[in-house]
Amino acid sequence: MGASAFTALGTGSDIESAFRAAHQQACYDYGHAGYTGTIAEKDSYVQIDDGRVFTPKDAAELAQQLIDDDDARIADKHGPAGALKLSEPGSWLFFGWASS
Repeated sequence: MGASAFTALGTGSDIESAFRAAHQQACYDYGHAGYTGTIAEKDSYVQIDDGRVFTPKDAAELAQQLIDDDDARIADKHGPAGALKLSEPGSWLFFGWASS
């Protein structure tokens, strides 16, 4: 099977609840059968640029750059998703590669 790049927004009281919310929404939208090419295939995340807060536009641009550069932190389709904290309270952008 292949891999697809994805981005997903999640909101919650902390990064873990935001990740779970984004994961659950993707499972609802794309099913539980696997190979969706979405965050539904992920079971973990790694916070990128810990402590920084990004506008949605800046986060999307950085996420795309890291995907294009095949950044080792998010390059494995079976590994963790990347996570960037957004300026909206409780919001995160998750991104990376997922099995498709």
